[in-house]
Amino acid sequence: MNKQELLKTANQVRQGIVTAVHAAKSGHPGGSLSAADIFTYLYFEEMNVDPKDPKKADRDRFVLSKGHTAPGLYSTLANKGFFPLKDLETLRHTGSYLQGHPDMKHIPGVDMSSGSLGQGLSAGVGMALSAKLDNKSYRTYVLCGDGEIQEGQIWEAAMFAGAKNLDNLCVIVDNNNLQIDGTVEEVCSPYPIDKKFEAFNFHVININGNDLDEIDKAFKEARETKGQPTAIIAKTLKGKGVSFMENQCGWHGKAPNDEEYEKAMDELKKEGAAL
Repeated sequence: MNKQELLKTANQVRQGIVTAVHAAKSGHPGGSLSAADIFTYLYFEEMNVDPKDPKKADRDRFVLSKGHTAPGLYSTLANKGFFPLKDLETLRHTGSYLQGHPDMKHIPGVDMSSGSLGQGLSAGVGMALSAKLDNKSYRTYVLCGDGEIQEGQIWEAAMFAGAKNLDNLCVIVDNNNLQIDGTVEEVCSPYPIDKKFEAFNFHVININGNDLDEIDKAFKEARETKGQPTAIIAKTLKGKGVSFMENQCGWHGKAPNDEEYEKAMDELKKEGAAL
């Protein structure tokens, strides 16, 4: 895809996020929207995945460690063709396969069930190690939240990845600086995030995680990095794309009402049309 197509797709992913969370009347729009550009680049440009064969052996793996931002992943998977876009409207409904957190047993394209914060990186490290032991070429990508990395298990996994030189592992930290209770500094500051990953033998890249040019450059650099895992620290805007949700802590885990939904979709559709 060229940049214009990726921008349009990211806009469609954001529309799907808002639609799903509104239909569910619950969920997490803020961190899904902040990571929408990263989700889009991963699935439409970076990763070797096939909607027609979700379990193919040589596919790249993705773990959504911050599993509560499932609306972002689901919207991306639907836009990629893993399941119908219409199914996004069943998010969190009784009987729907689109649960509040990713479920690898029932959702096409989901490689790891997640949602217990801090655990996803350990799973991703296991996938990357497995590829090394089996001499396989697939890569593993893990998306973490900046609040999530306050969990100690993240750093145990990072220590192992660095010690074992897992250069087929790429960790992305969605650094939107807001978690459920406030800014990450107020709750329990993880800064400087880059220096912490460097201390665990990671190659670290700092980017604007809502800029597709910087995202593109970072993932290409990660592929070329040998002997070390890569951590991409992506500075993003929580709620990106919906004006009244942007940089607002209250939209971490709240669904828009009907009026807010119409306003959000109107903004996103106008932006999409301009693209």
